[in-house]
Amino acid sequence: MFTIFHGFHLVEAYHEWKKEHRSNKNPMGLKVLKLVIAVAVALFLWIAPSDLYGLPGLNPVQHRVLSIFAFAALMWLFDSVPAWTTSLLVVVLLLFCTSDSALWFFQTDYATGSKFENLVSNTALLHCFADPTIMLFIGGFIVAIAATKSGLDVKLAKVMLAPFGTKSETVLLGFLLVTAVFSMFISNTATAAMMLTFLSPVLKALPADGKGKIGLALAIPVGANIGGIGTPIGTPPNAIALKFLNDPAGMDLGIGFGQWMMVMVPFTLVMLFIAWIVLKKLFPFKQKTIHLEIESHHEGNWKDVLVYVTFIFTVGLWLTDSVTGVNANVVAMLPLGVLCMAGVITKRDLEQISWSILWMIAGAFAVGVAMRQSGLAECMIAAIPFNEWSPLLVIIGSGLLCYLMANFISHTATAALFVPILAIAGSSMSENLAAFGGVSTLLIGVAICSSLAMVLPISTPPNALADATGFIKQKYMVTTGLILGLIGLLLGYLVLIFCGINGVF
Repeated sequence: MFTIFHGFHLVEAYHEWKKEHRSNKNPMGLKVLKLVIAVAVALFLWIAPSDLYGLPGLNPVQHRVLSIFAFAALMWLFDSVPAWTTSLLVVVLLLFCTSDSALWFFQTDYATGSKFENLVSNTALLHCFADPTIMLFIGGFIVAIAATKSGLDVKLAKVMLAPFGTKSETVLLGFLLVTAVFSMFISNTATAAMMLTFLSPVLKALPADGKGKIGLALAIPVGANIGGIGTPIGTPPNAIALKFLNDPAGMDLGIGFGQWMMVMVPFTLVMLFIAWIVLKKLFPFKQKTIHLEIESHHEGNWKDVLVYVTFIFTVGLWLTDSVTGVNANVVAMLPLGVLCMAGVITKRDLEQISWSILWMIAGAFAVGVAMRQSGLAECMIAAIPFNEWSPLLVIIGSGLLCYLMANFISHTATAALFVPILAIAGSSMSENLAAFGGVSTLLIGVAICSSLAMVLPISTPPNALADATGFIKQKYMVTTGLILGLIGLLLGYLVLIFCGINGVF
């Protein structure tokens, strides 16, 4: 989706780097080995006796869902193939092996000769590709594409950075805040590429022996990663957590777009201020002033005005969804309808949508649908004594494990792996979790932990893009990422617990 965005060359370089990194980390022999292990484990779980699981009453459909989930988990962990391809394959496997339109021999109970009663609805699985949350993300992508085509992104960046003046430390704060605001509504990768394009001349002009340029370069991934927490469309893990919390067939908490922002934007602002302090202390500026020049070569027309009005109206409706009664998913269709009808968005622009991200999210939703409709979720709740576990230990343990994994594998894959399981655990121990903010603390905590995982260049695309500038040594990224990650985890869970107890979530 990035060919029209500023800094496209940076994103192209990142994808080449990612491809090369995956190849270096997974040479053909190792890749084959990982695939064999994932398939072997899944097949073993598929054919193993049900007693092995410790889940009494596990029937063949549930058995298959569990083995497919295990396959998905291993594939996401191994990262030998792109995470979205695993998600897509998971949906295919669920359709052909566990659904009511599966191959005929998977639908029949040979012991009785009758059809299984707990087959997963194929319609429900396919609906995951057009889930309302997917529509919400598509609306976000359309807004981002329109903002770039109209020059709105550059104009906003110029206007928003202007109040921060020329003092080096305040310019650093400006880049943190502006990057964060953009990443709330535009892809973190596209935001980081655009802001690094603006910053590149400044980095080259700063003294070679000064550390300030390191702080400025790090401000972009830090701002993008933290800023994504602010809205449901800021990053895919937010959407995955929100889907399970709002699912009418599940917890049905009804957390709205504005409700999410009411909590997460203040948290994001506090974290950005802390990040500013940390970057200032670790990487002091030798040059006390910075002169920033952002030029826009876009020639305006009436379509730009339409984009501005539509953007403001869409964001306004998102923020006031609890007042207007129009949910965020429906609002997301407004820019799609208006801008396509006006010719601002063309069929070529629709090809710019990042379908791989949407398929990745859909895979996570499909796993949840299969677990629920097959009865596997209920089976696990009945067999595993979740309610006897320490709720605080579950919250802290899942958060730390998620944070650790998200530093090495895709943030979205981490959320796709953790959220379905934690949703089952949370449903079982909801009364025990009430003292710590409820199930929302558990699931939204996963989204926050994922976004705060920014220790390595491979942790997130904005990190890799910033690392490619050549101004950042890995030890600086590790130090900054660990400090902000640990502070963010502590503060994030305190905020979630407080909001959960007081009925905000």
